[in-house]
Amino acid sequence: MGNYRNFRLVTYFVAQGTARTSREQLEEDLAFFGRYMKLDKVYLEPFRAVMASHEQVEMCREVFEKHGIEVAGGLTTVMRTPEGAEPKARMFDTLCYNDEAMRGQLKAVCRFLGEHFDEYIIDDFFFTGCTCEACRRAKERFNRENGIADGSWTAYRLALMKEVSENCVLGPTREVNPKCRVTIKYPNWAESYQATGYAPASQRELFDMVYTGTETRDPVTTDQHLPRYLSFSLMTYFENMCPGRNGGGWFDPFSTHITEHYLEQAYLTAFARPKEIMLFCFQAMRRHMWTAALGFQLERLDETLDHLGRPVGIPCYLPDNSEGEDNAQDFLGMAGLPVTCTPYFPADAPQLLLTAAAACDPDIGGKLEAYVAEGGKALVTGGFVRAMGDGLSAMTSVRVTDRAFTADLWRVEAQKADGHPRCDWAASQPILLKATEHRNNFSWGVVKAVHGEENTDFLTRDCYGKGEIWTLTLPDALPDVYRLPAAALSRVRQAFPVRDTWLEGPAKVSLFVYDNDSFVVYPYVMEGAQPLTVRLHTPAPTLRLPLRGGYTLRPLYRTEGESVFELPLTPGTWEVLVKGEEEA
Repeated sequence: MGNYRNFRLVTYFVAQGTARTSREQLEEDLAFFGRYMKLDKVYLEPFRAVMASHEQVEMCREVFEKHGIEVAGGLTTVMRTPEGAEPKARMFDTLCYNDEAMRGQLKAVCRFLGEHFDEYIIDDFFFTGCTCEACRRAKERFNRENGIADGSWTAYRLALMKEVSENCVLGPTREVNPKCRVTIKYPNWAESYQATGYAPASQRELFDMVYTGTETRDPVTTDQHLPRYLSFSLMTYFENMCPGRNGGGWFDPFSTHITEHYLEQAYLTAFARPKEIMLFCFQAMRRHMWTAALGFQLERLDETLDHLGRPVGIPCYLPDNSEGEDNAQDFLGMAGLPVTCTPYFPADAPQLLLTAAAACDPDIGGKLEAYVAEGGKALVTGGFVRAMGDGLSAMTSVRVTDRAFTADLWRVEAQKADGHPRCDWAASQPILLKATEHRNNFSWGVVKAVHGEENTDFLTRDCYGKGEIWTLTLPDALPDVYRLPAAALSRVRQAFPVRDTWLEGPAKVSLFVYDNDSFVVYPYVMEGAQPLTVRLHTPAPTLRLPLRGGYTLRPLYRTEGESVFELPLTPGTWEVLVKGEEEA
């Protein structure tokens, strides 16, 4: 694989550095990195608004290769407004692709890359937000020709960026180097791809590889609100989209203020089993204390991956060009549900998760009905139910109303045994959610949100054909998932175990499950983080802890083929557990 057994460690060298660094400076910087980690590869960028010379590119290549580091190319599609030209209506200097001068410069840069490299990657500014007069005219013409009457940009930009991919990037590159492989890196804001022209549905057929942005951001002080579980779930999305062609996960130190939050990007990226772990960027991480911390943890991540198989979970169906309930699946992942993501409807999976984004598939009603009728088990959010309107009336009587409901008490039914199920009660801080309605004895409320003398459903069960559909009404503010009582969350996890394994305990803990009966449990470093204890329910008779010298963990108790293990956890430290043998 490289210097590490389970992944290649790579970094990105931005064009400003390529254009300006000296041989002496580069040697000094490599010595710094070499003290803490083992780089396998660098993506050397000649262009990011500034253009590095042939001589600088070749000097940098020579130094990296002398240190045994493989060199590929990099490209960021941003351009400054040429002197004397009228500024474009665009953000972050992304290109206007109706400007022939900009298109011409991009073609020239791609030829340059083809001349110097047999492989390069495109950073995640390969989109357009330009609304200049030329772009508006082109959009209106496209919409008129395609019968689009709402004035939207989506279909036009998707078609535009497919054309740009073919004619301004791949075509010019392969004119000079037919064997050059080109990778497109997708950003972390997956729900917004189509709004700016990112088109995985067509681009995955054009580019040789894809790459995943696994960077997260502080959700309070930045424009993005990205739960950290995204560093894992988005990796699984692209792994399932392009099996064998997802090059790796790419994260950075920006807009994160706490050391553990930076490191968690690496942990969750690694838990998804990437080919490469990409550090963006070389310039930002030189002389940074996080480089030393990450270097230490990379060794432990490598050891961890020695024991893990392929990640499996509850597949969340996110169709191409979909949006709705942004990142709901990631909040659930941080609340202990093992969620993976896919752009393809997982008809063969024993269970699945549908958020409002799935309703963007015009055929989802029929697909879901057939899936459940044949024995599938579906967990659908209230947002999905609401988006479907009457489209689920054959399967469930649940309706999500406009009425706000503030819950401070929770009634949780245990799994039904003989007679009526036992009910437990749990209190919480006030949590706001939409009130639901269902027809009694058509659907059944398993977890109830309660206030005073009224209640509404949090988790509702319906039987249909050979299968089941469960409705989960998430809080209006998705981070309130973290405030839900452990009993309510644990009941959801119990209803949707993965490989018959589920987590009992509070939120802010993720469970990662693998196809070789291994598991990772990770408690997040969040406000008020304290040591905690959770329970893992699994068929394994014992569990082995390979990072703790192979210590054997015995169950707290065992009942009806299920073992219950108690795990003390420290936020920021993961535990690896592997199925052990039955003891004599």
